[in-house]
Amino acid sequence: MSILQIENLTKIYGKGETAVKALDNVSFSVKKGEFVVIIGPSGSGKSTLLHLLGGVDRPTSGKVLVDNTDIYQLNETELAIFRRRQIGLIYQFYNLIPILTVEENITLPMLLDGHKVDQKQFNEMVDILGLKHRLTHLPNQLSGGQQQRVSIGRALINTPAIMLADEPTGNLDSKNTDEIMELLKMFNKTYNQTLIVITHDERIALQADRVIAIEDGKMTKDEVIRS
Repeated sequence: MSILQIENLTKIYGKGETAVKALDNVSFSVKKGEFVVIIGPSGSGKSTLLHLLGGVDRPTSGKVLVDNTDIYQLNETELAIFRRRQIGLIYQFYNLIPILTVEENITLPMLLDGHKVDQKQFNEMVDILGLKHRLTHLPNQLSGGQQQRVSIGRALINTPAIMLADEPTGNLDSKNTDEIMELLKMFNKTYNQTLIVITHDERIALQADRVIAIEDGKMTKDEVIRS
């Protein structure tokens, strides 16, 4: 069953002679629990694609359906709520709130929704992430790898339909890169969490179920590596 459907997705920045087509008529679908890597050179349109999948930006034309909801038919308030509940976003530079503790950063999406944190689920997650003894620390008291673990926890706390990761290891050394990827793959396999990763790293691409290549805004490859 497809949890994500992309139909003729196009994004154009600017108008007239200065217009830039960042994404050009891209279509594909992703099954629930699939681990997909999107690769491509800088400027290829892959980050634009991720922002459109995550409801961060709006397309010029085309559709993004997440769990059969056409997200761009929602108004701004509805889209913000949908994004918070159904899309888990992980960024290269963590995007943690510096004045909040580890626990507060992880649970922020639930608190914004007015939901009570499931303490059992929270404890299990921070244990898996290796953050049990860092819950009262602020982001600037953590290593890069620990900060990325916090951002993974925040992305997963609402058990979203899709987890989107934009160069999640781009700011980490090789040891932390391996550890973060093992965590993401563990959540993908153990909890059937749909995972889409944008990366320049071919080693990461080889770990995925499927690789999609983007170049000059067009999809140039869609290859199943393992089923």
